Formats: sequence, C-alpha cells, structure tokens
Amino acid sequence: MYYGCCLCGNVKFTLSGSINDIVHCHCSLCRKAQGSAFATNANVDAATFKFTSGEDNLTAYSSSNAQKKYFCSTCGSPIMSKNTDSPDTIRIRLGTIESDISERPSAHIFVSSKANWETLPENDAVPQYDGYIKK
Repeated sequence: MYYGCCLCGNVKFTLSGSINDIVHCHCSLCRKAQGSAFATNANVDAATFKFTSGEDNLTAYSSSNAQKKYFCSTCGSPIMSKNTDSPDTIRIRLGTIESDISERPSAHIFVSSKANWETLPENDAVPQYDGYIKK
C-alpha cells in the first residue's frame, strides 16, 4: 500500500496496486507543470487509486482534448492526470508518494527537449530517449 498527499496535506490518497512505467519526462510541458527540470510520472491502475480526503479540493486543467491534469487548489501540488483514451489508468506525479517506492524509473524521455541548463549524468543507468516510449 502506498500513501500520498499534496504539499499542504488537504488532498490525500492511497494506492493499493503497483506503480508502473516510471519515467523522468524532460518535455517542456512537464517542466512547466512541475516547475522543475523534469517531472517523474508513473502509471497506476485507476481501480487501485483512492482519495482518502480532499478530492473536492482538486482543480483541473485540460492540457489537451483528451487529458486533464489535477492539482490541489490550495497549495498547487500536481497530483495526477487522466486521459480519456486510457480511462483505466491514472498518471501520478511520483513526488506526491510518501511511502518508500520499490519500483524504479525505466527511462528519461524527451531528453532532446530538456532544459538547456540541465545536464544528465553520463553514468546514469536509466536509458534516455528523444521521445515517448510505449511499452
């Protein structure tokens, strides 16, 4: 069981399933949404993700016709995104998980779009890709 919350603690959730497809995304959209060099995202089975408090405190932004990103309306923490093309999957921001995570990142994606001031370690064992990778 994983436990997570936003910065202010108003939005809390549990995850009873596995965390899949963990990636460090360096695209400009993730950089802007996260306010950092990259966002670490993962897919989870929607049936295993449950809000324990604060779901009504979320605000949504439609980043495309199919995708909505959800944030805490108090502190602004990005929590997750949903895509109508994949209704059984939720994409979570891994930084919101408070529990130790046993799964590990599988890739750096959109590295050709990374910020010009960011330097990836040469000895990083995590593979790097110029675009999105599909499993």
